[in-house]
Amino acid sequence: MIQLNHTIVMAHDQDRTARFFTEVLGLPEAGRFGPFRTVRPDNDVTLDVLESGGDIAPQHYAFLVGEEEFDAIFGRIVERDITYWADPHHGEPGVVNTRDGGRGIYFDDPNGHNLEILTREYGSGPDQRG
Repeated sequence: MIQLNHTIVMAHDQDRTARFFTEVLGLPEAGRFGPFRTVRPDNDVTLDVLESGGDIAPQHYAFLVGEEEFDAIFGRIVERDITYWADPHHGEPGVVNTRDGGRGIYFDDPNGHNLEILTREYGSGPDQRG
């Protein structure tokens, strides 16, 4: 068995970043483990937010969510006036994609990390564009 256990999310302000993740995604308050703020999605993988005083290379974090969760998260994104796109390259602003018969959007966290929520795994539906 091989499972992803955790990944480190670099941040300029770890408290602000952890709060952004938990509030926008609707997750429990972040915990603390050593120098990290730990965000726990539902699948036992933790996002360990670590503060950095230097430059941060933007990463991509994708979250597979249910239809109801998508609606709730999308509502919080719109309510906070967070810009979102249909594509990872930010070429289609304000559009929800419908790849594979699901819905998906991309949006940035306070550090420029490219976050994604999607309701269907890529390759799981009739639209195989990915």
